[in-house]
Amino acid sequence: ETVEIAIQASLTGHLVLSTLHTNTAVGAITRLQDMGVEPFLLSSSVIGVIAQRLVRVLCEDCKIPATADAAECELLGVLSDEPPTIYHAKGCEKCNQLGYRGRQGIYEIIEVDESMKTRIHDQVGEQELETHARSLGPSIRDDGIRKVLAGSTTIEELLRVVKG
Repeated sequence: ETVEIAIQASLTGHLVLSTLHTNTAVGAITRLQDMGVEPFLLSSSVIGVIAQRLVRVLCEDCKIPATADAAECELLGVLSDEPPTIYHAKGCEKCNQLGYRGRQGIYEIIEVDESMKTRIHDQVGEQELETHARSLGPSIRDDGIRKVLAGSTTIEELLRVVKG
């Protein structure tokens, strides 16, 4: 019922902002389909989706630098002949022996362009929606990889939050 009200409001020209619990931005579109929103209404009313997850931030006082091994390079999508420096959590008094202090967001944004609208209207599968979304911009996992390479979180933390 709430989804129907939101869709109807958006169709009358109102900007509707809402939350939906999914793991990815494309997941929000398929969740709305699963909730019974007609494809023609969904393709006409959704203009964008933002996905957000929180990852723990490494403690600056005790994080341990290390050269990424071959498996880590593969996970990060970088060449193993020039492995980057990544960091691991250790733990100290300042972070209560956790190795992390605070959290930061990793994000994914999908703008629903004409091609995406057509795909939604045609009820293509989630994989095809995901493929098109990746042609428009980076995934939430890609944003997490940037945070790992910047030294603000760990591969383990990224994999914990973004499964797959």
